[in-house]
Amino acid sequence: MSDVKAADFGKVAVLLGGTSAEREVSLKSGGAVLAGLKRRGIDAHGIDVGPDILEVLRNGRFTRTFLALHGRGGEDGTMQGALELLGIPYTGSGVLASALGMDKWRTKLVWQAAGLPIPDYALLDDATDFAAVEARLGLPLFVKPANEGSSVGVSKVKTTGGLRGAFAEAVKHDRLVLAERFIGGGEYTAAILNGQALPVIKIEPANEFYDYEAKYLRDDTRYLCPCGLSPEQEREIQRLALRGFEVLGCRGWGRVDFLLDGSGKPYLLEVNTAPGMTDHSLVPMAARAAGINFDELVWRILAGTLEGTRG
Repeated sequence: MSDVKAADFGKVAVLLGGTSAEREVSLKSGGAVLAGLKRRGIDAHGIDVGPDILEVLRNGRFTRTFLALHGRGGEDGTMQGALELLGIPYTGSGVLASALGMDKWRTKLVWQAAGLPIPDYALLDDATDFAAVEARLGLPLFVKPANEGSSVGVSKVKTTGGLRGAFAEAVKHDRLVLAERFIGGGEYTAAILNGQALPVIKIEPANEFYDYEAKYLRDDTRYLCPCGLSPEQEREIQRLALRGFEVLGCRGWGRVDFLLDGSGKPYLLEVNTAPGMTDHSLVPMAARAAGINFDELVWRILAGTLEGTRG
């Protein structure tokens, strides 16, 4: 779509903020996206999403939206469904894929059904035999809310008997809680842009694991791109990322996270259908490695709404 001009996008709403646990990250992402679109001459307007968002969008006569919302209410299919009803094209995945991608448990179920490799896990509730789960999955293990992002509510259980307390913390954020086997061969991520997997990034947090602080606040988290894997290993991760994205019905852009075991075997961890676009974020980093600067990246993401390939 090299012949697309800024005027072709019309009046663009950049939706940001909202009320989820990831509000602050969304404000930063949306601010960066808004600035990038404006630098390219697009008539873009930032909107902090509140209860009146449908009225604001309708009265503002917006022709399309860039979704820079993270977490519930913006990344889980809710806003996508509202935009479908309003008839306003939007960036990223559609209703079904967004809802699935937000739910780590149901994402795993779909990936399992498609024969994709995932870490062993258990679904937890108040009646769970926590000792049995610890014995089956082994220690250390991770506990996470199924429907939160940015590592909100995630903890690492390292000692026998610690699972119950980790569950109590996670269930504050979501009634669905997962325990997941620890896989210690490294964490990697593959960004996807309009049907292509970008260069893989290796993530090396300086603290215990890649938590909220490591993602957004610390400056000592290391991101390696090139990732240090062999070309064959990197291509396999990219292939799995595209397949995992496809079977969930995702489109446009996103990111698939991976863990590698000691032998180098990759396991799909989770998908992010509205990734961060902050100065610490991974999709802009991968795009730069592919020769795509930030302003071009947001242009290409928005250009997907002209092709009728929402979702």
